[in-house]
Amino acid sequence: MSEKLDKSNAAGIVQMEIAGITLDPSNNMPIVILKSIQDNVAIPIWIGLIEASAIATELEGIKLARPMTHDLLKSTLDGLGGTLLRISVNDLRDNTFYATLYIRQGDEIIEIDSRPSDAIALALRTGAKIFVSQKVIQNSQQVDLSSLKDAACKKNETDEPGRDKDKWSDILHNLNPEDFGKYKM
Repeated sequence: MSEKLDKSNAAGIVQMEIAGITLDPSNNMPIVILKSIQDNVAIPIWIGLIEASAIATELEGIKLARPMTHDLLKSTLDGLGGTLLRISVNDLRDNTFYATLYIRQGDEIIEIDSRPSDAIALALRTGAKIFVSQKVIQNSQQVDLSSLKDAACKKNETDEPGRDKDKWSDILHNLNPEDFGKYKM
């Protein structure tokens, strides 16, 4: 069944990986950067602070005393005999990205609508592959990976070591409950 899924959807999608998380300098919103594993294409997706935290803790291998929502969802999938096969960022409308979770349960493939940030956080926890449709890549503000490397080098030359980690810690520590609902994802 997954072979059929992979073959039927292989045209028009690109496998990606997480290049990193950064902050938008104009508004301090987190951005997850996805980059193609085959070429020099990358796209930025603006995400919420909570989702950035969920992605960052998994990328850093930080284990929390209690499960976060994405850990709970993974445990629920496991408990119900489901497997996250892959996620796909498959649409971009009115500056909002859309994603789909592809879950196998028994012989059935279930497609579930998701925000990309939640899908990415879950994919990290399950080891599922991340895909982005060509349509989204073409319609998004693409990032030149060489400019990302240049910016990282300049940042490393001017910032003190650990500055990004400290900045994320400050943002997460100062998070207010009213911040949770004000971002479009």
